[in-house]
Amino acid sequence: MKPIYIRLDSVASTNTYLTSRAADNLPHATVATTDRQTAGRGQRGNSWEAADGKNITLSILLRPKEILPSQQFVVSEIVSLGIVNTLDHYLTEAEEEISIKWPNDIYVGDKKICGILIENSLMGNKIVSSIAGIGLNVNQDRFLSDAPNPVSMAIIAGHEFPLEEVRDRMCEEILTLFDRFDNPNRYDGLHSAYKGRLWRRNGFHKFVADGMEFDAEIVDIAPDGILTLADTDGNHRKFAFKEVAFVL
Repeated sequence: MKPIYIRLDSVASTNTYLTSRAADNLPHATVATTDRQTAGRGQRGNSWEAADGKNITLSILLRPKEILPSQQFVVSEIVSLGIVNTLDHYLTEAEEEISIKWPNDIYVGDKKICGILIENSLMGNKIVSSIAGIGLNVNQDRFLSDAPNPVSMAIIAGHEFPLEEVRDRMCEEILTLFDRFDNPNRYDGLHSAYKGRLWRRNGFHKFVADGMEFDAEIVDIAPDGILTLADTDGNHRKFAFKEVAFVL
């Protein structure tokens, strides 16, 4: 399926825009895209820095048919892998791995290239809509915020990229994966692919929870997104998003 674009000259937040319009029966695959987002939102309530006309800032409306609220992390896995597939295509000479930092930041090496904010609207035992807000750093070569580790495609590759081409490919990758994996019989394959691209998926790394740092390794991620870590004493500890953070 091809994306259906709503092009906005300027908007506070593409997620907020689509959320306010989703109930108006906008179809699956509607994409709100803009060159200027004045109040982009990230995870944990953070803002998202994006120079005007340099990066991709958009939100895509997805309408699941089979994904249940208890399995809504499937949406996050689909969107994350769609972006990773896109970056694999363009950053073929990247020296560092393109990976997914749980739950859905996209990293190249230890630097963040893309942020994702997914908001699901539920009604009973059904996901009415999923809105995935995506901020992908494409051609920005200087970052002014206090974000600790931003990077862009242009910084990595040493040249700029055609924004609309990258945008179209990314949206089509996401929609292709969504059509394939909006099916409970295929979740295992999706989950395996997601875990295979996790950032820091091997070995022990530092985490912080409740103000305390500890070393642990990733054991698993459940269908609802719960992260299981094993600490150096062999204890398995489970965390929902925002209950634990990687130490960069």
